[in-house]
Amino acid sequence: MQADPRALRFAAAVTTAVLALVLVTGSGWLLAAQAAVFALGALGASPYGMIFKGIVKSPPRESEDARPPRFAQLVGLIFALVGTVGYATQTTPLALGATAAALFAAFLNAAFGLCLGCEMYLIIRRILPAAR
Repeated sequence: MQADPRALRFAAAVTTAVLALVLVTGSGWLLAAQAAVFALGALGASPYGMIFKGIVKSPPRESEDARPPRFAQLVGLIFALVGTVGYATQTTPLALGATAAALFAAFLNAAFGLCLGCEMYLIIRRILPAAR
């Protein structure tokens, strides 16, 4: 399965905006909604990617393996769930820390094309032969 790198960066930019809004507002509900978006992305059905495909009709010049970005969405889901638990239990450092970490990763991807979760996926594949 292949992914359009432009859609991945668009999704990262939207995610960056959503997570920044979570930090500004302290909304655990918004973070829970972002967690749902991460879950769909991990399953290969990113709502932000679908919005991009609805707006941009031109095919990408190149595509990339969808497995690393889907793994990155799973990592984002984990951070968003931890942050949601932090907001729900009023454990502010947990909520802010998990949200900020996810925001940092999304920003790096949106601004510089550096996908930390994708890099984690590649490292895990090198270390664990069974993951190939």
